[in-house]
Amino acid sequence: MQAHIQQFLQYLMVEKGLSSNTIAAYGADLKGFSEFLKARALNHLEDVTRRDLLDFLAARKQNGLSSRSLARQIATLRNYYRFLNREKILQTDPTHNVESPRDWKRLPKTMAFEEVERLLNLPKGRTPSAVRDDALIELMYATGLRVSELTALPLQGVHTEVGYVLATGKGGKQRIIPMGEMALQKLKTYLENARAKLAKGKVSDRVFLNRSGDGLTRQGCWKLLKNYVRRAGIKRSVSPHMLRHSFATHLLERGADLRSVQAMLGHADLSTTQIYTQVTRHRLKQIHQQLHPRG
Repeated sequence: MQAHIQQFLQYLMVEKGLSSNTIAAYGADLKGFSEFLKARALNHLEDVTRRDLLDFLAARKQNGLSSRSLARQIATLRNYYRFLNREKILQTDPTHNVESPRDWKRLPKTMAFEEVERLLNLPKGRTPSAVRDDALIELMYATGLRVSELTALPLQGVHTEVGYVLATGKGGKQRIIPMGEMALQKLKTYLENARAKLAKGKVSDRVFLNRSGDGLTRQGCWKLLKNYVRRAGIKRSVSPHMLRHSFATHLLERGADLRSVQAMLGHADLSTTQIYTQVTRHRLKQIHQQLHPRG
């Protein structure tokens, strides 16, 4: 096995012309792999299976290897086995169909519907800032707007007479999103009774203003949300983006079609929206395991 590794490193240097640092990194990766196989008493490459390869990668991840380093490790092994196949040293390739961590999609963190209800129904006060916060958080969940879209939302993007907002997303693309009755009521209350008091005579086209009369910043949005999450007794960290994830997941759980959710989120690619279907399947599996007699 060591002889094959040396052949491969020689090939990288002579035929590929890779730098000494890159070759050293390949060598270190393959040394770790070789030691793992040796510990399993696997002394012949023919005996190494895809399961052994996945166990090796899992062990590396458990030892704290970053996704970036793990991706490099997989690339090393993939190139190594391709070399072995090309040189007729080996007929099999256990790296076939092994995904890179760059392809591993994390399930987005979402709030339970009960947590959202607690947050939205929390009495926030009657000051202009409190009325603004109530409308902002309700609208955030009702529309799934990104925090950058929400803080940049102009007055001309709000159409209270028909109950929708016109958001400008990535690449300057605009989309129409219904806002729902509760969000509409709270937004009207804010625009009619509180916004002018926050503006203090300043002219701004932003819907949501801070106490200086300027547009509310993303950092300000994060800060006020964090405060209300704490007051609602929610023990974990909640970000504006988590409300966006919750918006999409709760819609799909209640029967919304994927294309409609894609349009409201402003995703260019449907595959980006499909991650939320995995969240709902994951939650169903958890419920089954917890509640089914033989789960």
